[in-house]
Amino acid sequence: MSPSRILKWVTGGLEALLGIPVLGGSIIIGLLWTPLAVMLILHIVTLVLTKKDGGTTTGSILGIVTSCVGMIPFVGMILHILSAIFLMINASQPDNQETIVTE
Repeated sequence: MSPSRILKWVTGGLEALLGIPVLGGSIIIGLLWTPLAVMLILHIVTLVLTKKDGGTTTGSILGIVTSCVGMIPFVGMILHILSAIFLMINASQPDNQETIVTE
């Protein structure tokens, strides 16, 4: 499994955690919106590695948007849930790397 797929699973799980209505909001507000900055960095790293591996970038791009507007109460919750779904779906699909068979 490629590092980009591992990061998609990790960021998808964290987005799912932040998407839980009361718990996610409490984590974000309690830590003074720092989780949104950390998730932004993780999504950017995941996007770069995914581009390098030739995988689907939809979840990472949605995660970046979510990290930027995640401070809006209900919009952020919905976007966190959508990001988690897209990242988990993308993580379950193999990357489009070409394999070279040598004999």
